[in-house]
Amino acid sequence: MRQRASATLLIIVPILLAACARPDAPGRGTDLAGKTEKTVKSDEEWRKTLTAEEYGILREKGTERAFTGKYWATKTPGTYLCAGCGTPLFRSDAKFDSGCGWPSFFEALEAFAVEESEDFSYGMRRTEVTCRSCGGHLGHVFDDGPPPTGRRYCINSVSIRLVPDGPGAPK
Repeated sequence: MRQRASATLLIIVPILLAACARPDAPGRGTDLAGKTEKTVKSDEEWRKTLTAEEYGILREKGTERAFTGKYWATKTPGTYLCAGCGTPLFRSDAKFDSGCGWPSFFEALEAFAVEESEDFSYGMRRTEVTCRSCGGHLGHVFDDGPPPTGRRYCINSVSIRLVPDGPGAPK
């Protein structure tokens, strides 16, 4: 009986590992725009496609001043896309008023839409949030948000674009 279980595991485990490694497997490497590859551009290409302000935030990890971005107080229903590559990142129903002066969300649209990494700039320890597709800097995430996640994605308005709900809007 034990040999049979071992043989079954030897067959099933590689199949499961292969399925999980597929870039098009649900929740693995694809976003709602159907992208499976990273958006790769040269610095020159980014400079041609982004405004100076977008470039400064998305590519050079800058930030906009609090309470100055166009989305910090908006309540328009829709989907927020990466301003660099168009990947859907956040939904308006996950947006909340945190009082910090930047658009705040308690969760990303899909767990694989954004990447998080440690950021020790300016003598602080924070968690940076970037677009998984193009690597553009979006902002930071903190563990002081509301239920159900307790997280606060503090995102620069310049790094995102709102597509209001309606015909042709991403879901």
